[in-house]
Amino acid sequence: MKALIQRVRHARVEVAGELLGAIDQGLLVLVGVEAGDDRARADKLLHKLLRYRVFADDAGKMNRSLQDIGGGLLLVSQFTLAADTRSGLRPSFSSAAPPEEGEALYRYLLEQARDRHPQVAAGRFGAAMQVHLQNDGPVTFLLES
Repeated sequence: MKALIQRVRHARVEVAGELLGAIDQGLLVLVGVEAGDDRARADKLLHKLLRYRVFADDAGKMNRSLQDIGGGLLLVSQFTLAADTRSGLRPSFSSAAPPEEGEALYRYLLEQARDRHPQVAAGRFGAAMQVHLQNDGPVTFLLES
């Protein structure tokens, strides 16, 4: 699994003008599910998402996690993260999980996140979404599990 995480001041996701989820300070996470990913990888990714130290402490160093600050977590599925872009001028999606497997694993990740963290919002798997955010920093990392 891949997750592009962005530290945000606030973020929201909409479909056709309908607000699906919003957070204030926290992490916007774009989630890509690849063929061969499983629940163990999703669990490992969630562990990292909640504990990855990307928020400033009192000295201005990135020493605080999402759990430490009590921030929001906005999970948005994005199969394009699984694209192979190493050659040519068009991405290949052969490494992405099939849609039904990708959705099942995304839903599992979302359920586990909601069980472990108080502020979790989400987009809609497979939908054409509009994501609005104010990146804080900017601070962006690609996590892989």
